[in-house]
Amino acid sequence: MTTNLVLTVIGDDKPGLVEALSRAIASNSGNWLESSMSQLAGKFAGILRVSVADTEAEKLIAALQNLSPDLKLLIERAAADGAGDSSLSVTLNLVANDRPGIIREISRALAGLSINVENMSTRCVSAPMSGEPLFKAEALLKVPAGFKLERLQLELEDLADDLIVEIQSA
Repeated sequence: MTTNLVLTVIGDDKPGLVEALSRAIASNSGNWLESSMSQLAGKFAGILRVSVADTEAEKLIAALQNLSPDLKLLIERAAADGAGDSSLSVTLNLVANDRPGIIREISRALAGLSINVENMSTRCVSAPMSGEPLFKAEALLKVPAGFKLERLQLELEDLADDLIVEIQSA
């Protein structure tokens, strides 16, 4: 049998962090399956999923925990990906004038529709003509089977007049 581990990693950004993680995983019979990593305000932040044989899991966990005292690491055992899920994956692209609370408004609308956020990336950029800050979000969502995407579009567009929403089936 196989154990799936989800790792959250944060530390001062410097060359070699990903190599140290990958070396510890490979040297302890782990398989790096998927990840998302970023440099934010001088910090390296990452989340990754690793699989390892049940008999090797504790050895891998110990190796990861001993990587570096400067690296904060949270390790959670996770279930394997579920098969037979009848939900629909959709991609959401959203642009709006930036303002405090915009993520709260969007996430509240999604939760109210029983929509799960599987992956989200957000950033602020300058508007081409005015230079005003624009909020941009890209997300992979899981919507319940039979859900009408028009309902999601209307719900999000009702949040603000300046909100541009694009939804596509993934």
